[in-house]
Amino acid sequence: MKQLLIAAALVAASTSTALAGGQAGTIGVGVESAINRETGGVSVNYDAGKFHVGGFFGYADAGGQNNSDFTIGGRFFYHLHSTAMSDFGLGLGLGLASIDGLDAAMRESRKTDIYIEPSAQIRMFLAANVALSFTFGLVIATADADSVSFGGQGAGSLGTIGGAAPTALAGVHYYFF
Repeated sequence: MKQLLIAAALVAASTSTALAGGQAGTIGVGVESAINRETGGVSVNYDAGKFHVGGFFGYADAGGQNNSDFTIGGRFFYHLHSTAMSDFGLGLGLGLASIDGLDAAMRESRKTDIYIEPSAQIRMFLAANVALSFTFGLVIATADADSVSFGGQGAGSLGTIGGAAPTALAGVHYYFF
């Protein structure tokens, strides 16, 4: 009995915590959309442990001349609380959408929308290196866009880039350790 207890103690002492999501120094690739539902696309995130930062790029060309749209942006979230499989962060997102004029009555042939998004984000790790992210917060639209709204991403629904190509509203990333 004494030998069994010593063996169990040695096994317990030699184990370590399992690696899970949100590890410092990891890079994640995936897709995400901003709260404004106009910017987003393919993205890369860097997780530094206490915070993560990332950027995205989207492009759509519906065919024909002079009708391509693109978006570019970035995000920063400081993790206020983390567990082995999730984190909650506060941060800021910036997005730029360059969209071909969709209305024939528009004077300009292209509009440029800039979005500033103070927001919160929840990342849920489905596996040690696969994360779903949901973001909610304030949207301040500037330049050719002119509005303010409060909202969030809808799980499983689709948005558009300038009415042309769908993007996921819930972000998903695969992290490399």
